[in-house]
Amino acid sequence: MNTAAAAASPAARNAGLGVLTAACVSALVVNANTSAVTILLPAISKDTGTPVAQLQWAVTGYMLVGAAVIVTSGSLGDVFGRRLFFLVGLGLFVASCVLIALSTTGGGVIAGRMIQGAAGSTILACGMSLLSVASSGAAQMRAITLWGAASAGGAALGPLVGGVLVELSGWQGLFWIDAAIAAACIPLTLITVKESRDPTRSKSIDFLGTLMIAVTLVPLLLALSEGSKWGWTSLATLGCFAISALGAVAFVMVEGRVKAPLVDLRLLRNGVLVGATIAILIVAGAINALMYLLSLYFQNPAAFGYSALETGLATLSAAAAMIAVTPLITRLAVKIGAGRAVALGFAVATLGSAILIFVGASWAYIAFVAPLILIAVGLGVANGPASSASTSSVDARDTGAASGISNMARYVGGSLAVAVAATIYDSATNNHLKAGASAGDALAAGLSRAAIFLTLFCAAGILLLALMRRYKARQPRAVDLAAAAAVTTHTIPVPE
Repeated sequence: MNTAAAAASPAARNAGLGVLTAACVSALVVNANTSAVTILLPAISKDTGTPVAQLQWAVTGYMLVGAAVIVTSGSLGDVFGRRLFFLVGLGLFVASCVLIALSTTGGGVIAGRMIQGAAGSTILACGMSLLSVASSGAAQMRAITLWGAASAGGAALGPLVGGVLVELSGWQGLFWIDAAIAAACIPLTLITVKESRDPTRSKSIDFLGTLMIAVTLVPLLLALSEGSKWGWTSLATLGCFAISALGAVAFVMVEGRVKAPLVDLRLLRNGVLVGATIAILIVAGAINALMYLLSLYFQNPAAFGYSALETGLATLSAAAAMIAVTPLITRLAVKIGAGRAVALGFAVATLGSAILIFVGASWAYIAFVAPLILIAVGLGVANGPASSASTSSVDARDTGAASGISNMARYVGGSLAVAVAATIYDSATNNHLKAGASAGDALAAGLSRAAIFLTLFCAAGILLLALMRRYKARQPRAVDLAAAAAVTTHTIPVPE
């Protein structure tokens, strides 16, 4: 059957609607769940008796596993069946939600979130692949537009939805509802989505590379999270850094030898791709670290004492600002150049972060609004051109590999930045408490010190102009705008 005939037949139209619904709904749920979890941490801490500092691993563990799995799961889908592994992702997501909802300990929640990291990255990778092979031309662009919009909407609404559900049903409600929605996607996928594979792809799967990512990131996150307790020059901390460094060297060696590497080292000679990937890493890290810090600060009784719902509403200004600026980002990049747009975005985010350095216990919520909007707008402006450049700066045959690199960087950036920000926040707060400061002053000092890290982190992104100055952005289409909206959660390989 030819493409035109297939598109005209009711069966093909129903199949298209089925894969579109399953992929978009699951992407919305995964991204909403991811962005909502930081809002839930104080409630989870109270119910399980687990310190919030330990529950940081519910965020960083999710991203750590996602970084290791995002490319591998897509490769497994290409070789053994995209629908099969999309279903595996959905099944794991349902199981992880149930495990988390039933957990009475922080360890159970963290374990469930790590499983969820594998599930979420598999759903996003294979769902995008299913949409790409199920459509072509204008229909493919519409599908990607809808998927991008669903991803962006889920990420933006997650904190608010999480806050509402905490008020109505406890923190467990989010996971029960997510489990139900993901479970409903399973029969829909089985009935309406056809299996597909890539017969031209090598059947070699880079499991060793996946392992080396874990060997690199796990000890590094341990050192960053526990170094202040163990001592930065202690044997445990230095040992973790050493193992991580050896893991990174081993990863490079492995990637240079396998048939189908997770990261094609040849692509790292492309300065634009490298610059764009680092920009994506910084943006993802800054967003996740900021949301983590604000969730804890706003809900602490010694600060604002907000409920989860009030905190979700309080962070809405940042989400709204990022969404509002999205339609302008690509046009700005075309006008002034993608490299300058990225540098400008990071400069604005640096300014917003620098304002937070001066936070004090006397600050009312209104004082946070301007810096939050500046950070959100700045990161949004940097994010769009960087994501576009990461895929369009390479040959068409390398687009998938380039998007895989940037998606892996997004998870790595989120996990590392949250670990660093959490350590600084906790250490500074505790040090000020020991020195006799009031709880409110100590919390403000912790947030201020973490804001210094965010400021330097965002400022580093300005230097990426040197790598990206030669890249020229193309005139935006609707699909480019949707891709730009989704890049806080996923880089979409947009068709030409």
